[in-house]
Amino acid sequence: MKISTRGRYALRIMLDIAVNGGEDPVSFRDVSQRQGISVKYMEQIGSILTRGGFLRSVRGAQGGYYLVGKPSDITVGDILRVTEGQFYLTPCTEANSSCDRTSECMTYPLWDELNKAILGVVDNTTLQDLIDENTKRKIITIDGLDYSI
Repeated sequence: MKISTRGRYALRIMLDIAVNGGEDPVSFRDVSQRQGISVKYMEQIGSILTRGGFLRSVRGAQGGYYLVGKPSDITVGDILRVTEGQFYLTPCTEANSSCDRTSECMTYPLWDELNKAILGVVDNTTLQDLIDENTKRKIITIDGLDYSI
């Protein structure tokens, strides 16, 4: 399983907006400068995140993006599913797998356990968890004086 740049950038965009958002919308131009992601690519990802219900856009000169909901309610798994689709380590671990060897496959328990572990991490890690962890590591400070995600 490899997460594409779209999924990785979506997570960075969401974290940047979570950290820098507030009363005013966050412009993609500002996020682009902080994150080193082209505005054009961010707009494509932003469209996916908006359709997925994670961002709300505001048009106009003072426009930008807001998070829909609190960072503590948005999981990494939610973001990756909207950008990457459903993800499974192997075809046999997909829901409703058509593999007829699962019951006798010697490697299936390994793939199933690995898949559950990955899903357990991404589905139980929120944006707020990442913000809190990075604040402890002093990678970001919420006061806006020193951060990079």
